[in-house]
Amino acid sequence: MPSIIRKILDLLLVIPVSLIPQRFLSSKVHSLAMLEQTGFKNFLIKTFHRIYKVDLSEAKKERVADYKSFAEFFTRELKPEARLIATDENALISPVDGTISRAGMIKHDLLYQAKGHYYSLSDLITDDKLAENFINGHFITIYLSPRDYHRVHMPTAGKLNRMLYVPGRLWPVNPPSVRQVSSLFARNERAILEFNTDEGRMLLIMVGALFVGSIETVFAGKLAPPYQNQVKTYNYQNLEYSRGDEIGRFNLGSTVILLFEHESIKLTSQEGKRLRMGESLNHII
Repeated sequence: MPSIIRKILDLLLVIPVSLIPQRFLSSKVHSLAMLEQTGFKNFLIKTFHRIYKVDLSEAKKERVADYKSFAEFFTRELKPEARLIATDENALISPVDGTISRAGMIKHDLLYQAKGHYYSLSDLITDDKLAENFINGHFITIYLSPRDYHRVHMPTAGKLNRMLYVPGRLWPVNPPSVRQVSSLFARNERAILEFNTDEGRMLLIMVGALFVGSIETVFAGKLAPPYQNQVKTYNYQNLEYSRGDEIGRFNLGSTVILLFEHESIKLTSQEGKRLRMGESLNHII
């Protein structure tokens, strides 16, 4: 598709989103997703299942009627055999099902978002001292579409030091928005999880998006809604997780960004490559 036509189509999708009350609508969608009225939740689940062709044979609950709400369906638990963890114990694994948007080097303080768009490491993390550890490090950005499995797992064993909840906008994180909205990931709501690992310090960042009404972690529960207006810091001690352990989940599609310190690992971009949770990332290291 010619770039000018794609840009016009992108803007036709993005401009209306800039005019709507993103937080208000996301909060209302979250409330609807939590409703347990049988007819309503079954209608939502069946409609979503038909549009996105979700493979329920992978889920522990294969029947629509077994889910008490749309939110439970969307964050469905999978059968243990549905996602196998890479056998190489030293392999970094994908924390989610999704598509690689970008991967590569953090060029001093800048991460590549899309053609013509970079965003600041300091703006993304909001903590300059912490950000210094990742200058000239490496990153990988993975986009979760609505049809994907939406639980987030550990890419490697690590000890959780702290989490920052950063309030922000709720732009969609789909490809048109990423191509057109400057510094999108540094503007959206996000949870920044800081781990110590054998590979060095690692950040796992869960980025919220339009209608992603509830970012949750296994250690802090639901972070929003209600939406906050200030950065919140959660400090932890002795919280250790193994490779593949579940650590959080999204409601509706979103993005996970992994950051690694300089010379700890190297990631090269394979834009558009599909990943499944548990798949080795050694092929892009």
